[in-house]
Amino acid sequence: MIHLRDVSVVVPAQRRGEADRALLSGVTLDLTESRIAVIGANGSGKSTLLRLLNGLREPTSGQVLVHGHDTVKASKKVRSLVGFVFTDPLAQLLMPTPIEDVELSLRARIKDRAARTAQAARLLEERGVGRVAHQSIYDLSGGERQLVALTSVLAVEPKVVVADEPTTLLDLRNKMLLREVLGALPQQVIFSTHDLDFAREAQRVIVIDEGRVLADGAPSEAIDAYVGAMSR
Repeated sequence: MIHLRDVSVVVPAQRRGEADRALLSGVTLDLTESRIAVIGANGSGKSTLLRLLNGLREPTSGQVLVHGHDTVKASKKVRSLVGFVFTDPLAQLLMPTPIEDVELSLRARIKDRAARTAQAARLLEERGVGRVAHQSIYDLSGGERQLVALTSVLAVEPKVVVADEPTTLLDLRNKMLLREVLGALPQQVIFSTHDLDFAREAQRVIVIDEGRVLADGAPSEAIDAYVGAMSR
């Protein structure tokens, strides 16, 4: 379970005379459902909200708790609990090949190199990308890269998977594939998206607008509120 208590994120003004910029303002949420979608316009604060959940971003004020652990005071523990999937997988794939990247995630848990390599190969095979295990990540399709990035995240067995617009750079076939994969995970999944059909697959939808929660509830109701606000 994840709790946000009166959380604000403020960027100080860069120039004299300018006002500070609030990316999020007074957000309080209890994130308990297994599938939660976060939607909103570009610049609304969606990514800031998601980055708070595993300590990639610290609140300026307020508190974020992940399974009872403060994301600031226990950041290392929180990052072991919450895996983060970026929009662009190249932003998180650190090694030259998929199998090396997954091995990197496994290094802390599996000390024996041969066992680590075998486990990485097995995990990639389970995700349907075993055939590209030794190829350069730059030779992979967007969908293959995103599945490899997800495999690396899942290798550390997090309790929560947070995905920031994970289907944005994918074609239709790979979008549908990734949606299917995320939908089948046993972990709690919290994702942001501009794809309202994808958002409707969640149990709960949170709408962020100008750093505040505009709507929060069942997908149909929250999405209707979002569409109505955007059409004004």
